[in-house]
Amino acid sequence: MEAAISVASLTELHFGVLVASDDDERARRTDRLAAVEAAFDPLPITAEVARAWGRLAAAVTRRGGNPRRRQIDLAIAATAVVEKVPLLTRDLADLLIVDDLLDVRRL
Repeated sequence: MEAAISVASLTELHFGVLVASDDDERARRTDRLAAVEAAFDPLPITAEVARAWGRLAAAVTRRGGNPRRRQIDLAIAATAVVEKVPLLTRDLADLLIVDDLLDVRRL
């Protein structure tokens, strides 16, 4: 598989556009979103992804974390697990609690 994006990642990008604090930032974010949407056909959240997501959320809970505050990150991680691809992120700390359960790499 070449580079791909989870539909959950698109959710984060859309949210970023909607909450931008000023017009210049909103325009920059809109341009980035448009480029991403043009370049990728997003990977869906399927029943298999949902099962992996549940397993990752349970692991976070068992390890003393709060899965609710990282649901989008876990959806993205579950997509990577199901697709058997590395998850590329700018913030490794978001998934540190379950980094032994998937291949997480710095973008």
